[in-house]
Amino acid sequence: MRPSRMEELKEAPNLVALPEKTNGLLSRFMRVGLIFFLIASISLALCSTFSSQTTSWFPILAQNQTRTAIPTFTDNNTELPTNISHMLFGLGSSVATWRDRSRLAETWWDSKTTRGYVWLDANPENVSDVSAHIPHRVSSNWTQFKFTHSQSEVRIGRIVVDSFNLRLPDVRWFVMGDDDTVFFPDNLASVLSRYDHNKMYYIGGNSESVEQDVMHAYDMAFGGGGFAVSYALAARLAELMDGCLDRYYNMYGSDQRVWACVSEIGVPLTKLSGFHQFDIRGDPYGVLAAHPLAPLLSLHHIDAVEPIFPNQSHLDAVTSLIQAYRVDPPRILQQSVCYDRRRKWTVSISWGYTLQLYPSMVSALELKMPLQTFKTWRSWTDGPFTFNTRPVSSNPCEKPITYFLEHVKDGKSGNTLTTYKRFAGHEEKKCNTTNYAQAMALQRIVVLSKKMDPHYWSKEQAPRRQCSEIKNRASLRGGTMLIRIRRCRSSESITI
Repeated sequence: MRPSRMEELKEAPNLVALPEKTNGLLSRFMRVGLIFFLIASISLALCSTFSSQTTSWFPILAQNQTRTAIPTFTDNNTELPTNISHMLFGLGSSVATWRDRSRLAETWWDSKTTRGYVWLDANPENVSDVSAHIPHRVSSNWTQFKFTHSQSEVRIGRIVVDSFNLRLPDVRWFVMGDDDTVFFPDNLASVLSRYDHNKMYYIGGNSESVEQDVMHAYDMAFGGGGFAVSYALAARLAELMDGCLDRYYNMYGSDQRVWACVSEIGVPLTKLSGFHQFDIRGDPYGVLAAHPLAPLLSLHHIDAVEPIFPNQSHLDAVTSLIQAYRVDPPRILQQSVCYDRRRKWTVSISWGYTLQLYPSMVSALELKMPLQTFKTWRSWTDGPFTFNTRPVSSNPCEKPITYFLEHVKDGKSGNTLTTYKRFAGHEEKKCNTTNYAQAMALQRIVVLSKKMDPHYWSKEQAPRRQCSEIKNRASLRGGTMLIRIRRCRSSESITI
């Protein structure tokens, strides 16, 4: 007979123990699973509850990542050296001032090659209020910031940001200036080509008057003289500028605000002596007649000083200088000195502008110091300035006979011819010496030169003033002297 169920269980005790252990394991597994289920349920509930908030977390994260990365630079010719087309000018102006000052800007602006805009505070109501050659834009988002002195300075301080946000292609440098700043773009492009626009550069100059530098800063680029910001630095300024405007709301000028923000980024000023803030009063002749050995990059405050050419309006005087500049851009205002040892005369040439004839022997060391024909900007005093000057003598026999540019000719084979006519401004105080009278008989001086290498200022080289020589020193018939400017020989020096 088959054993009963109870007998089978008694004969197989291991079969009874196995289900008991299995039940225990199942019980523990169920408890662990229940805990896991509860944790998962709570997590899902939290995710569901804060789903609207988590949706906003990720965009903020992504936005911060976008802000800290420099936007992609669009340049279709990355191997091409920097030229005028790679600069974007941003001129600070207003509807109230642009109508008159646009004529000054049009003297140097070439609509075929110059890129940029004049930034206004509003849209002009009349077409006649804006230039037909220089495009304009209206500044954005500038009335919300705090200010102490002038709200317009806040707006002008944001021009570098407004210009960057246009995202125009092939822009390597952003050049800032005022509506009364005269730029020399060929020279500026040549100089900027020395620097890598993919690195952070802040390039400009400070004031000529020490009182201005003390009041503002020696290591700040003065905005009227103009300054250049590389693409990489402009990208960072676009991120930080608005915060800087509120942090430095008590500052005086727009250039100070830019400088403060650049300082927070940790970028120093790269100084170039060719930027001229022109914080001077009176006659700028002394500065221009003894220009430093550097390319002429800008002139500011043209209407605040006497016209740079006598018997001309401010506008006509600038036009005359620009005409010479266009013939040989790198040579404009470059100084050269030569001697007529037989007559004991000294000639100092500021190419394209003026020529000084001294009926005496004067050293090149002295001639490279500007005659102080000007005063300081704020106090109208005799100094101090950020460069050495020499006084204008009250003795008429010690004053130079001055000649100003009359004509410039672009000759063949890369040669130029400039003619300088004697200025009769000092005839009321004549010097009675024989040597001075002979010098006064010269009515014109003609200067021949070969055009400078257009890339001269872009090269990493030790600059050297060029030499000159009088070609017709034996005979000055017709009251004309002929001078040739040339490169100095390696063993040559300008020695009395």
